[in-house]
Amino acid sequence: MSGIAVEFPRFFRLHQSFATQSLGDPAAVTTEQLQASAAAASICRGETVAIGVGSRGIHQIADVTRAVVAWFHRLGAVPFVVPAMGSHGGATAEGQIGVLRSLGITPESIGCPIRATMETVSAGTTSDGIALQSDRWAASADHLVLINRVKPHTRLTGSIQSGLCKMLMIGLGNHDGAVAFHQGFKAFDYRLDQIAGDIVGKLKATLPLRLGVAIVENACEQIGHIEVVAADDFLHADQRLLRQATQWMPRLPFDRAELLIVDEIGKEISGTGMDSNVIGRKSNDKLAASDEWPKIDEIYVRGLTPATAGNASGIGIAEYTHRRVADGIDRIKTRINCVTAGHATAAAMPVYFDSDREVLEAVRRQSHLESQQCRWLWIRNTLDLAEIRCSEAYLDDVADRQDVRVDGPCVPLEFDGSGDLTEEDRRGDP
Repeated sequence: MSGIAVEFPRFFRLHQSFATQSLGDPAAVTTEQLQASAAAASICRGETVAIGVGSRGIHQIADVTRAVVAWFHRLGAVPFVVPAMGSHGGATAEGQIGVLRSLGITPESIGCPIRATMETVSAGTTSDGIALQSDRWAASADHLVLINRVKPHTRLTGSIQSGLCKMLMIGLGNHDGAVAFHQGFKAFDYRLDQIAGDIVGKLKATLPLRLGVAIVENACEQIGHIEVVAADDFLHADQRLLRQATQWMPRLPFDRAELLIVDEIGKEISGTGMDSNVIGRKSNDKLAASDEWPKIDEIYVRGLTPATAGNASGIGIAEYTHRRVADGIDRIKTRINCVTAGHATAAAMPVYFDSDREVLEAVRRQSHLESQQCRWLWIRNTLDLAEIRCSEAYLDDVADRQDVRVDGPCVPLEFDGSGDLTEEDRRGDP
């Protein structure tokens, strides 16, 4: 950009301390839980078991899935995996197989076939007129098992958010089911708990639902809890584990920032690419509600994760992005996902520039503050918050805090010949 040169704030590295309860061997714990489950033990030799797996980048999800598959093989059953991810993967069977592959889940890695289809069967109708759909392969099995992470959702509120119930109601419905549900979200004010009891009951009566494997991650992206849940306990387990997941969720270390720099967003990180619970934009893409924290004025997204395969859902939440993001977007995948979710603005394109320097210059030119007064935060993504880079204005705020540690001095930003930030790991680059 032309004009008078601007001065950027210097940055220091900050380490946060989070609850780090983690399972040393999640696969072994999964097996132990299945051994203790009466619902799992009652499956007979020769019976088919559909195992629903979603699109999220859950820690060691391939290992957990492999353990579930191995358990049913030991019983003499015939397990297979079905994608349970709504319209993700471009709403195609091939795309959803690709999503699973990006998570390390292939027939070879887990020891059973993957059966993917967009075809659904009718599973009844809700009292509000929503047509319930279920994956054809899942509905045709003798038994249905779901594996999912329980955590706060990026838009839903209330006592049931992301978890086993949501996967059963929406993820397993493929594109058609997801469309039907998202059309009704506004009618129940994004509170899944208002309708979950009725719908889960109808689906249990229609589908061969046997059990679920519920996962809760800690703030460091490690599995802290695994629990096998009988079909009749889905509702209560989701509510109880959501409280635990909320306590363990990573958070930014400060309540306010003028700029948040995000190296990467992606569907395996969050449904909105970057978790709206972390950035304070759950109820509004551009503004935190009065009771919502943190308050972030502007967001700059530097890159997309490789695993998101061009799905830039959530890019519209940002104010700025880099040209490499604009060039790397699969617009069809992004459009399908955002429109299906009833969140079309999540696909909107922010202002983009050809380099990091140009973006940061644009931000600085809007501010009347001296560089040492600017409150900027810089993160890898909204899952990885153990180490954050903070502008020098935050130094006084951390002096007496026991939950954070400053690592090294404040240093100036460095740019390469193209005007992009130089990093030991260019995680924002494709």
